[in-house]
Amino acid sequence: MKAIAAALLAAVSADASPPVRFLEHVLATDLKGGYQVFALDVNRDGVTDLVALASAMKDLVWFEAPRWRRRVLVSGLERMINVASCSRDAEGYPELVVAHGFANEAARSPGIVSLVRRQGAPEELWAAAEIDRLPTSHRLRCAAFDGSGRPVVVNAPLMGPRAEKPEFRDKVPLVFYRPGDWKRHLIGDETEGVLHGIHVVDWNGDGADDILTASFEGIHLYSSARGRWRRRELARGDPSPWPRSGASDVTVGRLGKVRFLATIEPWHGHQVAVYVERGEAFERRVVDDTLADGHTIETADLNRDGRDEIIAGFRGPGRSVYIYYAADESGASWRRTVLDGGGIAAASCVATDLNGDRRPDIACIGSATANLKWYENAGPAR
Repeated sequence: MKAIAAALLAAVSADASPPVRFLEHVLATDLKGGYQVFALDVNRDGVTDLVALASAMKDLVWFEAPRWRRRVLVSGLERMINVASCSRDAEGYPELVVAHGFANEAARSPGIVSLVRRQGAPEELWAAAEIDRLPTSHRLRCAAFDGSGRPVVVNAPLMGPRAEKPEFRDKVPLVFYRPGDWKRHLIGDETEGVLHGIHVVDWNGDGADDILTASFEGIHLYSSARGRWRRRELARGDPSPWPRSGASDVTVGRLGKVRFLATIEPWHGHQVAVYVERGEAFERRVVDDTLADGHTIETADLNRDGRDEIIAGFRGPGRSVYIYYAADESGASWRRTVLDGGGIAAASCVATDLNGDRRPDIACIGSATANLKWYENAGPAR
């Protein structure tokens, strides 16, 4: 599967009236270096909480729903970059895996991976124990691809251990850890350059998860069959010369029965691109090219019309979060609306139901703005 070579510019109505109304709630304004927001029922009460990871802080904090009381989960972790929770302890409480000791240069980034577990009441401090060191450990996600239905933790470093600026020419090891033994297992090391984003999805509907990667080389799919991994190209991403080529982040959405990829391009780039699946190919359309330091992209059916919207945020000048609504299932025309105009340098957003009303809400964390916001989906705008 390869993208159609010519990029098309999608018809975009900028800053249109939003079809969905959102109510903004500010949960924190002091999360220095805010980097990732993660939805998780931390205390096992059946309500979704928010875990907030800030790279310039040593505390991993969580906000207990529904009153959003702030608590410290674990302390003493420097330069945290990502967190995932893919397993539970004997009493059903989540186990978390945190990547920390991160730097944008492989030589300065030990890439510590630690397991964080509850020690007493969930409101008390949890304990961290190191399980691995892999330079520039960067993206952690859950995936169940071995047929057991039990998820593992996927770790995608930002670059290879010998990568150097500005080319970053080295192979990047994509690995996973199986809860229990927590040993490192290699998925593949074919990707070269910067591998910034991954997305886990059951691509072919066989009940086993696959892994999408976004890198200097474009968008690739890793699939496993009987323990053997296969990597194949889906799209090249931005056609600019290396190291401004490829893609930075990737996610998957649907326009009715039509599947599409949504990306930030290139690395920390200015473009939101959509790849609509057309048989054995993907048609690339640049939906927006006005972002500065784009860093997060998600999809969700916010207005429950059967078509997923795209949520994209950026950290540079103008720091904002936009929502893009497709006019129809062709993906040829999109309306851009503003979720947050200038109020958050969005490093990460998550779309999930946070108040039990069955509408997808949005939570975002800001880097330079050091804030965490919950945008409550209040339904159709009137």
